[in-house]
Amino acid sequence: MLDKNAKIYVAGHRGLVGSAIWNNLLKRGYTNLVGRTHRELDLTDQLAVRRFFDEERPDAVVLAAAFVGGIMANSLYRADFIMQNMMMQCNVIGEAYKHGVQRLLFLGSTCIYPKNAPQPMKEDCLLTSPLEYTNEEYAIAKIAGLKMCESYNLQYGTNYIAVMPTNLYGPNDNFHLENSHVMPAMMRKIYLAKLIHDGDWTAIRCDMDKRPVQYKNGDAKLTVDGSASEQEILDALAFYGIYDNKVVLWGTGTPLREFLWSEDMADASVHVLLNVNFSDIIGIEKYSSVHYGTSASGAVDRNNSEGRGGAIPSLGEIRNCHINVGTGKELTIRELSQLVVKAVGFEGEVEFDASKPDGTPRKLIDVTKLHSLGWTHSVEIEDGVKKLFDWYQDSLKS
Repeated sequence: MLDKNAKIYVAGHRGLVGSAIWNNLLKRGYTNLVGRTHRELDLTDQLAVRRFFDEERPDAVVLAAAFVGGIMANSLYRADFIMQNMMMQCNVIGEAYKHGVQRLLFLGSTCIYPKNAPQPMKEDCLLTSPLEYTNEEYAIAKIAGLKMCESYNLQYGTNYIAVMPTNLYGPNDNFHLENSHVMPAMMRKIYLAKLIHDGDWTAIRCDMDKRPVQYKNGDAKLTVDGSASEQEILDALAFYGIYDNKVVLWGTGTPLREFLWSEDMADASVHVLLNVNFSDIIGIEKYSSVHYGTSASGAVDRNNSEGRGGAIPSLGEIRNCHINVGTGKELTIRELSQLVVKAVGFEGEVEFDASKPDGTPRKLIDVTKLHSLGWTHSVEIEDGVKKLFDWYQDSLKS
């Protein structure tokens, strides 16, 4: 358990999960928190990250920052997804170790698992067969991140724990029509289609001013906000399948997905950060002293190289030490769209374009390990969709 005065750096503290983790820590009495916006600290800049750690010297780190997006973004920006995420992870995890950080929480994604993994997906199915092609680069980056945490623990006796959340949604979600995940993108599309049908151009312009829409028109990439003409706005929204009382969504609507409220994810993350050690996950008590030996003072002797990399015959192979975080429940994308339609009060048509990719057919995770470590979710999807739409409407007023 960290002391209440411990300095905790939350990377990505304004994002969907990072902001929720920040608030969860505050509620638990951890007030010595450090955050930097992307403008203040570019995590892909190794020297800038090193200077930050030199100055702040955090006791613990939460790595919730990432370059993220949905199927369209993953397809368009494959190099960005692997390079930016790898650079951020290498810089933060590497500098955390160099500066003596003993507790670190790394947030990944369940897209790390093979496309055709047995369902529900246990942690042990990692790297057992090919990944889903549409998000392969992001998945590889996140696999590298969790392996970095695992390897630092094995070599240096740190407590760097990786958690793999299922699909997340909640306050501060990204509603960008190109780069957001399935639920917020779907919700905004359905909401805008309703506003077009209602002729509520005041609300449409408010939405577009808050979150301008970018789209391609021939070779040109245009940005449209609330100051554009009605026809320009309609053209931009039509690019994303948004029409008068009609929405076209990608795929068949048949893939099954699991969703977790971001504040539940934050609570699980903080629970793990504060209460879970690497030895708890691998089931070996006093792992550091077994692995490295101890000095005369009883401290872990990091200069003892015997068995580094986990190659201690008596312990066997140690891998898949990450933790799945989710609900263990699922629904189809079509069923999700029906929940969103109900929350928005949409009376129009939702159409699925089967010519577009579905992504992985099913992504349900096994949360047995998480439950054994003392945590379960509290917000069910039916209530969560309503909560998200309420938050989205409130965000347009600020």
